Amino acid sequence: MNETPQWLSPAEQHAWRNFVRLHQKLRARMERDLQAHAKLSGADFEILVALTDVPAGRLRFQDLGRAVDWEQSRLSHQIARMIKRGLVVREECAEDARRAFVVITPAGRKTIEAAAPHHVATVRRLVIDALSPDELATLARISNRILEQLDEAPP
Repeated sequence: MNETPQWLSPAEQHAWRNFVRLHQKLRARMERDLQAHAKLSGADFEILVALTDVPAGRLRFQDLGRAVDWEQSRLSHQIARMIKRGLVVREECAEDARRAFVVITPAGRKTIEAAAPHHVATVRRLVIDALSPDELATLARISNRILEQLDEAPP
């Protein structure tokens, strides 16, 4: 059965397109800023943050993939690039030879610790300072609602 699409109203289309444009511009600006100030890609930063969010600084490949919501092939290629730069290492899993861990190195930890203050200042300047406390709370509620819906919806 071929259903007629429920097209977006002008107000819905305006909101949606502005949201997409905001996401694209913000992501591009953050990527350029990370590259210029820390010599990190956004992908590097995302992986290093995920690893520093766990006490041991190590995650199984599949758990890291879930944490950053990436496909296995993208994650494997990114980790290979980061291994070459000395930011992470791969450790085999003693309990299961088919599995492996990604572990942040001392150099990776030093890199993220050096990048984080500037990154946070950029987030503050571009997003946080542009919003009132009420607007920030609204942004958090909206983001949480959409994330919950995405987590519940089938892929």
